[in-house]
Order: sequence, then structure tokens, then C-alpha cells
Amino acid sequence: MEDQAAGNAQDAQSLPVCYRHPERETGVRCTRCERPICPECMVSASVGFQCPECVRGGSGTGHAPAAARPRTLAGGTLTADPRLLTKLLIGVNVAVYLAQMALGDAFTNRLELVGQAFFSYGGPLEGIAQGQYYRLLTAMFLHGGYVHILFNMLSLWWIGAPLEAALGRARYLALYFTSGLAGSALTYLLADAAQPSLGASGAIFGLLGATAVLMRRLNYDMRPIIAVLVINLIITFGMSGIAWQAHIGGLVAGVGVGYAMVHAPRRRRALIQYGSCALVLVLVVVLTLVRTAQLT
Repeated sequence: MEDQAAGNAQDAQSLPVCYRHPERETGVRCTRCERPICPECMVSASVGFQCPECVRGGSGTGHAPAAARPRTLAGGTLTADPRLLTKLLIGVNVAVYLAQMALGDAFTNRLELVGQAFFSYGGPLEGIAQGQYYRLLTAMFLHGGYVHILFNMLSLWWIGAPLEAALGRARYLALYFTSGLAGSALTYLLADAAQPSLGASGAIFGLLGATAVLMRRLNYDMRPIIAVLVINLIITFGMSGIAWQAHIGGLVAGVGVGYAMVHAPRRRRALIQYGSCALVLVLVVVLTLVRTAQLT
């Protein structure tokens, strides 16, 4: 009897699963039809969240106002393919990597993040301190080998796709680039000026930080995301050849921007969300100018 009672108590404590994604547990229900919905299926309503069917008026529980547009948790527009930008980002990274393989060091050396002028096989190359600020951005799409790009693109898909669905395209893209640029700026500031750096890890760490904020906002179990963060930080500081500055810069920016994305009040949501991105970019500019002044 005691075993049966314990089993019943455990079942009672388990979370329901999303009606559209049975593999995902959730504690949120549609305010109209009361079906369980996961972050991907949540559409922000005046009170709580609704499922896509109720928003479109197809659930039989009523019709949404004609002027209402489906919105994501962060206020973005709900789209037919909520993972489109993640796919495009992966495609761009892979295309650039193929260009690296085809064109060799001459291509990579001119786009990777390097602080000060250095010499390569083709002669002297200028760095960020000599005015090539574009390297802060282009380095985000370069990779150092098959393992590097494979790991980063798998991480981008696993972390980025659900986050894009929860934030919406514009907010997701803003988060990605602000996190990546923050990682590049911190690398430029703290790393050896003659040490090249490349990779999408700064942006991906930003997505990871924002995912942790989102899970906390939805009252999800934080242990899995904390475990992933700890493992990645151990790898970051435990292995040589990794630009930890990019990881930490991206992570901090991702947490800050992610918090603004999911906690901004509805009345001033866009201002706060994009304002946080603007503040990160201002900080990127400041760090870049400070480092440039040190090197010139």
C-alpha cells in the first residue's frame, strides 16, 4: 500500500506534456482551452499565454480578435518556421568554413580576430588596432577545423532553435550578434594582441546564457542548463587554445540581453529589449577604443 501511495504521489507531481510536443514537459496552460503548452507554442496574450490554435480561432473555444497577431513569449511575431534564422546562421557558418578550406590561410588571416599587425606567409597583415574593426564581426563566422565547426553548429541547433521560437526572429538575431560582438570585444581587450582568434562560440555562449534566463522565467528545472554551463566552463578553462574571453563575454551579454528580452514589461517591451542590445553595443565600442588606444 505504501509503494502504491508513493507511486501515486510521484505521478501527481509529474508535469503535463505539451499537446503539440509530447516529449516536452510544461507547467503552462493555454488560458482559453487549458491545454498544456511549451515555450515554442506559447503566444503572449493579454493575460497569460494561448496556444496557436486558439489564437487562430481554430480550437472551437472562440475566435481571436482580427487585429491580434500571434506573438512569442518575448513579443516577437509567431512565424510558420520558427527555426529559420538558426538554419540560415548554420548555413552561413558552413559556407564560410568551406571558403576557408578552399582558399586557405590567405582567406582566414584577413578575417579572423587579431589585435595588432602580424606577419603571415604572404607578408604583413593589419589587425583591429590598425583600423580593421570588421574583424570583430567576421571572426564570428570562422572556424579552426572540422571538430570546431561541428561542435559549434550542433550547439547552435540544439540551443538556438528553441530560443528563436521563444523570442522571435528579430530579437533572436539581435541577441546572437550582440553576444558574439561582446565576446569579440572582450577577447580583443584581454587576449594577446598577436594571437588570432575565431569561432562562433561567443554568440553560442550568449544563447546559452539567455536560455538559462528563459528557463528560470518559465520556472523550469534549472539543473540541466546549469550542468551544461558548468561542463562548458570547465572545458573553456581546462583546455588550451580556447579563447575564454569570447566565451565569458558572450555569456555575460547573453544573460543581460536575455533577461531584458523575457522580463521586459509589455508596455515598453521593445524599448527595453532593443535598448539592452544598444547598451551592449556601446560597451563593445568602448572596450574596442580602449584597447586600440593601448596598442597604438
